[in-house]
Amino acid sequence: MSVLQLDAVTRIYGAGASEVRALDDVTLTVDEGDFVAIMGPSGSGKSTLLAIAGGLDQGWTGSVTVAGHPLQGLKRDALARLRRRHVGYVFQDYNLVPTLNVIENVALPLELDRTDPSWARQSARAALKRLGIADLAGRRLDQISGGQRQRVAIARAIVGDRKLVLADEPTGALDSATGDDVMQRLRLLADDGVAVVLVTHEARHAGWADRIVFLRDGRVVDSTRVANDPAVLLAGA
Repeated sequence: MSVLQLDAVTRIYGAGASEVRALDDVTLTVDEGDFVAIMGPSGSGKSTLLAIAGGLDQGWTGSVTVAGHPLQGLKRDALARLRRRHVGYVFQDYNLVPTLNVIENVALPLELDRTDPSWARQSARAALKRLGIADLAGRRLDQISGGQRQRVAIARAIVGDRKLVLADEPTGALDSATGDDVMQRLRLLADDGVAVVLVTHEARHAGWADRIVFLRDGRVVDSTRVANDPAVLLAGA
């Protein structure tokens, strides 16, 4: 089943001589359990694609559907609600709230959606357990490592019933071993049925995906299936 569908999506910034086509007639389908890595040079449109997929950018033409919901014409509140319920984000800088502890950060999207607080905490604890860090629930962010913070960010991205996880260079601030651990966690999410879209400039990280999509000048120039073998990937780390 398709979780993310982009059909003939174009995003233009500026006009006339200053016009830039950040995306140019891009079509992409990501199904349940599909792990797609997006690669390309700087300025190729990778982050723009993620922003559109997550409903953060509305200035595009074409068609975008997330978890069965067309994004065309949705108002700001409806887009925010769709993101909270179906889309999770993992960023290079974690984007966690420093004044909240671990479990409070993970539960935040559900609480913002006016979910019952006790159920939000229960769901957050389940997400932390899924990432193998349930023991960190009561810790402050300054008491855990960078790799642990990124796992917390992933737990927040999947809390509740998220269908789609968008990861923008999630290993950029991590050492190689910790980065490989984060990639393995994303791989396990896809194996559990979550659709994962990763933006990365490192081929070794893209190797964890099922498919690598290459962008150049806003266009898809290649899409390659990957015969990934986690044992080989970890051995080569």
